[in-house]
Amino acid sequence: MTFWIILSIVGVMLSPLVWLRPSRQQSGRMALRMEARRMGLAMQLAPQEWPHWLPKEPPSPCAQYHRPRRVEKAASWVYWQTEAGVWLNRWREPCEDERLLTQFNTLPADVFKVEADEQMIALYWAERGEAEVLQRIAAVLKALA
Repeated sequence: MTFWIILSIVGVMLSPLVWLRPSRQQSGRMALRMEARRMGLAMQLAPQEWPHWLPKEPPSPCAQYHRPRRVEKAASWVYWQTEAGVWLNRWREPCEDERLLTQFNTLPADVFKVEADEQMIALYWAERGEAEVLQRIAAVLKALA
């Protein structure tokens, strides 16, 4: 009987250590983020204020993958994906730039937003998928930078 009491006390003392172990989903995200770093992408969790007209509000903060732009004085733009393959600007006008559309069509459906300013190009993503999806994202960011 004493053995079982000691064993249960030790079990209760060690149980919080199990909570510190990351879940499979967290481990998968950490692996994707490390792979992105190896590919030359930077990643951060960025707070966002999403447009009210999006059918489903993405999370905030959201995973932002970005890289610096190479072109000086390049155009700035922002496009949101409202549904798979449908990209709208802030005035809800569809993207008509063929160069951008060909790149956007290779992105997964869980990419929420792609934006470019003078310094960097950024992509906001739900981080679902494998390394193959990350490679497609890195190729799009590289092509648009």
